[in-house]
Parts: sequence; C-alpha cells; structure tokens
Amino acid sequence: MNGVGGRIVETEAYHHEDPASHSFSGPTPRNEVMFGPPAHVYVYRSYGIHWCLNFVCWDGAPGGAVLVRALEPTDGLDLMSERRLASDPRALCSGPGKLCQALAVTREHNGLALDRAPFELAPGSAQGVVAGPRIGITKAVETPWRFGEAGSRFLSRPFPQA
Repeated sequence: MNGVGGRIVETEAYHHEDPASHSFSGPTPRNEVMFGPPAHVYVYRSYGIHWCLNFVCWDGAPGGAVLVRALEPTDGLDLMSERRLASDPRALCSGPGKLCQALAVTREHNGLALDRAPFELAPGSAQGVVAGPRIGITKAVETPWRFGEAGSRFLSRPFPQA
C-alpha cells in the first residue's frame, strides 16, 4: 500500500451467522462487499471515526470477513510515522484504526481485490497463534475469534492467557 506494509499479527473473524458481524442482518449498501466474491476488501468506519480493513472470506455462504487488527510494520515506517504522528513502531499499526491511518486505507479501497495493487499479500509464518475474545463488540463477546501471533509486541492488546 503506497510503499508501506508489514506482517499481519492480529485478526478477528466474523461469520454471517454471528450477531456481531455486519453481515448478520443481510446485505445493505454499507456491507454489500461482504456478499460478493471472497478475496476483496471491506472497509467501513467504526464509530464514525476510524476506518477498518477487512478481508472478505467465506466458505459455503457469503457474508464472512476477517478484520485486520494489527500489523508488525516492516516497510515505509517513516511514511507511517508521518501519517500517525508517532515514532514508536509499536504505535503505528496496533489497532484497526491506527493500521488504516498508517496505511492510508479509506472507503475508496472498499471492494478492491486483494490480489492486485495497491494490495500485496505474501505467505508468512507465525511463532504460534493465540486465540481469545474479540474486542469492542457487545454481541457474541464470548466467541474466541480473535487471533494473534504469540509473543508479538505489535498486538492491539495482549491476550488474556498471553
């Protein structure tokens, strides 16, 4: 994304039968991307303030997505620091709103394919994955669909068992 990026170290999953998912009540103009083909980006505003980046992915029925909660920044740290007005690399992408600000993700990215510019995804490995409850939701709070790289310094919040 404009010469900036990093390793995904934290995500949250949302399924069409999940009451916390934007797709739970069916398609709307806001969430229609979630009902399109997988491997596209769903971008929305959270609380009218922060953009959030999701990857549309589902098996069998449309409406699933994965919220990208945190990156370990590896490319374009100077530009990300300028956008975020922060110099500590841990403060650049450690939350969905921070991540979008650092990468300059906006509503204009909504619906774009993940296999074309400005996106570039590459396989990677993690030191281990931990799971726990999702953050900032009021429905299905107990569902342990937040996933993070064990021991990462770049998570939005530590996991309870970590």
